[in-house]
Amino acid sequence: MSSSERIQQTQDSETRPLDFSPIGRAISGGVKRAFDFFFALIGLIVLSPVFALVAVLIKRDSPGPVFYWGARIGRYGRIFKMLKFRTMYETPGSYEGFCITCEEDDRVTPFGRWLRDTKLNEFPQLWNVLKGDMSLVGPRPEDPSIAKTWPMSMARELLSVRPGITSPASVVYRDEESMLHAGDVMRKYLHELSPDKMRLDQLYIRYRSIWLDIDVILWTALLLLPKIRAYSLPEQFLFVGPITRLIERYVSWFVWDFLIVLISIGVTGTLIRFFGPLNLGWWKAIEMALAFSTLYTLVGMILRINRINWSKATSWEAGRLWLNWLVVVVATLSVHSYFELTSLRIYGIVLIASILSLAGITFIRYRRRLMGGFLSRVLIYRLTTPPIRERVVIVGSGRTAEHIAWLMDHPAYARKFQIVGFIDDDLRSQGMSIYGSRVIGRIGDIPALVRKQDVGLIILADFQTASRNFREFREMASYKPARVVVAPDIFGSLSGLVKASPGGRDGGAPDGFQCQHCLARYAIPESKNADNPDVREDETTH
Repeated sequence: MSSSERIQQTQDSETRPLDFSPIGRAISGGVKRAFDFFFALIGLIVLSPVFALVAVLIKRDSPGPVFYWGARIGRYGRIFKMLKFRTMYETPGSYEGFCITCEEDDRVTPFGRWLRDTKLNEFPQLWNVLKGDMSLVGPRPEDPSIAKTWPMSMARELLSVRPGITSPASVVYRDEESMLHAGDVMRKYLHELSPDKMRLDQLYIRYRSIWLDIDVILWTALLLLPKIRAYSLPEQFLFVGPITRLIERYVSWFVWDFLIVLISIGVTGTLIRFFGPLNLGWWKAIEMALAFSTLYTLVGMILRINRINWSKATSWEAGRLWLNWLVVVVATLSVHSYFELTSLRIYGIVLIASILSLAGITFIRYRRRLMGGFLSRVLIYRLTTPPIRERVVIVGSGRTAEHIAWLMDHPAYARKFQIVGFIDDDLRSQGMSIYGSRVIGRIGDIPALVRKQDVGLIILADFQTASRNFREFREMASYKPARVVVAPDIFGSLSGLVKASPGGRDGGAPDGFQCQHCLARYAIPESKNADNPDVREDETTH
């Protein structure tokens, strides 16, 4: 894959997963700025003796100033002076050459070469961080002449944050000068290195967090060590490093579990006090919560619970939570029983608090799905005016119909669509409730239901039913003004249930279907739906 293709792939990927709101961005930016300021100040104080020694060695190496102030483009396109230790001879040729250096560049002094190899020449940029021109971690500031070659959309994104002393691109291209050779410096940099560095900078901006910054600083320090400098770091570990994984997968859940267990113990203790005195104490409660949470985390590591993305987890994954809980409760009670550490009342506290904890632990992991379902129900009851939501009838009662109903229940679609009911030819299903709505009729009843229920959309979620009755569905005039959409029969396709209908062309799908295995639309004859330009009379190709 070429650099331009990788950049386009990055641009087409998901938007920033961390920047949910202006308030969130302001808080994140404030924390990052405080982090930068504090550690830049500490770094300048601690490294001041090293800076003094380097300054003496630079003066002894070649005549000229100790520092070099280079023009760089910063946040929002503002030009600032970036501070470095001088590594080149103080001659006119050093200023007239390329702004990019290569391994054989004769402008670099002997001591300057060592400074560049160890990256010590970059450390004075802590002063730029302290001033607010730069950050500890961020896209490396580029020369203004090179920044002019950036596409406008990319420049807007790259310049939306402060540039940094180090970055994921700096880690990957830590030996950049060895990749460039005299006579081909600018071409190779502009056409090969720079595009990929910009791609990595874009990924950093989209995934940035304080934990990612710590990861990048850690990788920068480790990969400068001679023995592991040649190690090639996989990209996924670069952006989701050990600190990020530790915090997001273990520490954050440990904190949540600890708070839930502590609250559960407090609630349980309060309830038990109604039936008699209890001198448990907060320190004892905290000890119990820490012990339970620690054991729960350790057992969860064995069951790989922390590898589950709970915002997208299935309901069956809750079984791991319950198994984890059962193991921890049995172990806790067994240890206390063996050593006779607790009374019968404490056993009761442990059992009741553990049950409350299980409920809380399950809720906190499924909170997004539970809250999403709750909000969708609220929307369903609040949005009752017909013009607000399009009324939908689903033909079928199988797995595809179930998933269409689930999709319509999602908050993103509950604002737009309202399920009137299901259509099923099974006489025993008439009037019964399935997937949260009633079966309101058979296929022959659809024309009357469209007029009576003001139906705007008919979704065919049963391909076999639609195939058997394709002649009825071809009579589109009886369904006006409703649109007819065919849902893909994914489950039928996987299980081999979708068969070619003899009524269709070439033994395939019946006339009017675009494809058996993809989203298809019926063409509405004689007239076009002006309100729905996506539905066209000539839309018959795959």
